[in-house]
Amino acid sequence: MARPRPRPPAGTRLAALLFLCALSACRADAAGSGGSNPTSAVVLPVSKDAAATQQYVAGFRQRTPLVPVQAVLDLAGATLWVDCDAGYASSTYRRVPCGSKPCRLSRSAACATTCSGPPSPSCLNDTCAGFPGNTVTHVSTGGNIITDVLALPTTFRPAPGPLATAPAFLFTCGSTFLTEGLAAGAAGMASLSRARFALPTQLAATFRFSRRFALCLPPAGAAGAVVFGDAPYAFQPGLVLSNASLIYTPLLVNPVSTAGVSAKGDKSDEYFVGVTGIKVNGRSVPLNATLLAIDKKGVGGTKLSTVEPYTVLETSIHKAVTDAFAAETAMIPRAAPVAPFKLCYDGSKVGSTRVGPAVPTIELLLGSEAASWVVFGENSMVAAKGGALCLGVVDGGKTPRTSVVIGGHMMEDNLVEFDLEASRLGFSSSLLFRQTNCNNFRLG
Repeated sequence: MARPRPRPPAGTRLAALLFLCALSACRADAAGSGGSNPTSAVVLPVSKDAAATQQYVAGFRQRTPLVPVQAVLDLAGATLWVDCDAGYASSTYRRVPCGSKPCRLSRSAACATTCSGPPSPSCLNDTCAGFPGNTVTHVSTGGNIITDVLALPTTFRPAPGPLATAPAFLFTCGSTFLTEGLAAGAAGMASLSRARFALPTQLAATFRFSRRFALCLPPAGAAGAVVFGDAPYAFQPGLVLSNASLIYTPLLVNPVSTAGVSAKGDKSDEYFVGVTGIKVNGRSVPLNATLLAIDKKGVGGTKLSTVEPYTVLETSIHKAVTDAFAAETAMIPRAAPVAPFKLCYDGSKVGSTRVGPAVPTIELLLGSEAASWVVFGENSMVAAKGGALCLGVVDGGKTPRTSVVIGGHMMEDNLVEFDLEASRLGFSSSLLFRQTNCNNFRLG
């Protein structure tokens, strides 16, 4: 397993961020504070779509005058993209010219030159063209890369606000048809990937804080957050999680891009970790270990995803895990399978604990048992129709691109930190054990 990359000196990091910021003209401004920078962090409030999509939706403000926008959270993607066809109106949007440094840094070789209509965000010539993609439906299209005002809250409790503004935040214009398959009301997707112009790196350059963000995904009906920067992770009542409170494992780089549109030689901007084994109730599950490694073609391994509602496992891994789980729960009455799940129980016969249904734990071993991610019943089981309670893992087929995809349900009410400076992932395991949850997150 790869070791964490050495952290560059603070001066080097700051110089790199300022260089990027100068290229995108990204001066920061905190509303109501006379133009000063926000203290240490900005936040995206997050909710979960209770409808069939099970997607996580973030809210922010954009344009001049500011309007509220909702976008589906995505740990993949190259940039924030929003629908520019459906009445996008702003007095502050600007095109990113073809051949400009931001255009080259976006790794785009395309240039918009054929629009004959009146100028608008979706109709601009001599403009850098990107390829926004819907990672839910796996549909991509072309779209102009432009900049405009983006405003995010600097506090989360008791209510989001005041706003910190980035006057020239780079994003890509999508088309209305690209929003098909997204949660109702979502106008695009907010990329949290390691790409240069995704939110984490661009916000760090804008507001001059560390390239680090923490994800706290809520279940339906509750609130969660994505916090960017250097603020402490505080929760009601009186819990503060520090580096010492989290378990860390290296973030791995897939050598082959997993994006819908990419060039030869591009590496993946998604987040991979080195799962080396799985345990159920403390017992090792027999697996084909080669599937857990990423090969030279970029196939295999384990990644995290916020657009997959449940954890997806390659067929042989799925069978091994469900067989092991069934063996450990032989005394619990079964229920008929409820798609897409294969192993279901009579929910009325399953006990409850502080961390969810009383079922065996699942451990993802991350290089060593000391760095295992322990998954309890709240994150492994899913309530289904007819009172069934199902093991929330899905069969991903015999030849998936990625062998293990950790989906959103497994991350809910866990604090998950993506430290891009040190190339490492930190996680708390279930916050329910600490008598709190993502709905109790505080900032400010």
